Amino acid sequence: MEHFVIRGDRPLLGTITISGAKNAALPACVASLLTDDEVTIDHVPRLRDVQTILSTISSLGKLVVRDGERVSIACGGEIHSEAQAGFVEQMRASFLVLGPLVARLGRALVPLPGGCKIGARSVDLHLHGLRALGARVTEKGNTVTLVAKHLRGARISLPFPSVGATEQIAMSACLAKGETVIENAAWEPEVMDLVALLNDMGGEIEYRDGSLHVRGRPTLHGTRHAVIPDRMEAGTYLIASAITGGDVTVRGVVPEHLRLLLSILSEMGCKIEETDGAIRLTRGSRPHPIDTITAPYPGFPTDLQPPLVALLSLAQGKSSVEERIFEHRFTYTATLRQMGARITVSGRRAVITGVDKLHATAASAPDIRAGAALVLAALAAQGESTIDNLEQIDRGYEHMAQKLRSIGGDIERVG
Repeated sequence: MEHFVIRGDRPLLGTITISGAKNAALPACVASLLTDDEVTIDHVPRLRDVQTILSTISSLGKLVVRDGERVSIACGGEIHSEAQAGFVEQMRASFLVLGPLVARLGRALVPLPGGCKIGARSVDLHLHGLRALGARVTEKGNTVTLVAKHLRGARISLPFPSVGATEQIAMSACLAKGETVIENAAWEPEVMDLVALLNDMGGEIEYRDGSLHVRGRPTLHGTRHAVIPDRMEAGTYLIASAITGGDVTVRGVVPEHLRLLLSILSEMGCKIEETDGAIRLTRGSRPHPIDTITAPYPGFPTDLQPPLVALLSLAQGKSSVEERIFEHRFTYTATLRQMGARITVSGRRAVITGVDKLHATAASAPDIRAGAALVLAALAAQGESTIDNLEQIDRGYEHMAQKLRSIGGDIERVG
């Protein structure tokens, strides 16, 4: 089994170029199902999850050609209405093919999705929205079947701003008759990137007063689109600089997408400098403690909670982090405690009392972001750590070992 060997307790120094956003690339690839024309997507990272979505689309009849960071998706013949379980069960984002398929073909059969085991990932909001658009939904075993002669616009109110449900409904509504209004819609940068792509394909979508207004069109056309930088990768490497007392610049980023994280890191005593498309973070003394809560954008992102907790384990005082998105996201803290961290978890709240140092351990990455947190902790710890189950980390971070080595991290991939 492949694993990382990490020798820590040294500052990271240098510059990292950020890859395209995984969570923007995935729905962008799915959106290609809405047209027979070619859709070209630039700045697509090489990740396991991206390969899964491309395999899913290819199995549905699309012709997928990858050339470096560019992916071209064209009509490869007849589009199929049934998605293969082997792909969808690997990753929840594959479930997004459901709406575009029923919008194009009038029928879709898709297995329930898989993904990280960090909490309930109900698809009820997806199905609620598609029912409101006129689809007849049948659930049998582990499979969902949708049938609709025509989708029709509707007013759909989400109980909370779900990213997946917003993307699913918006894509489907682009080919529905009439106007759809998605109230309490998510407006994460990745969602807005999908909206930009759909509008480039001929869609008519506006975000106003917390709602997405989608006017359906008979057809969409092809286009070329570059996905935004990955704010989660950028945030992870900024926290890596902070946890090692380093001096790291991340370039090719949109600082506005990281505004709350930058505010938190500044409050913790880190020095942050912004230039055009780049952020530099340095840290001298031990970080100060803080209290924060995860929330939908523009709140603090749940995907950066594990790396932040790793950093807080070395803060000078007591911090608290409340997890409002996923109920099981603190399971990785058991490994941090093995490394010497003082963390108490009660329900969805973790209290972290900073320690002077962490020590090395052998660990397994339980999911994408927890895996990243363990890598960061190992980079700061004294001694040699090993981290396996790299398949999880590979789902969300492109060339992590190479990028960390480029800024002085003593990390190698073995196996």
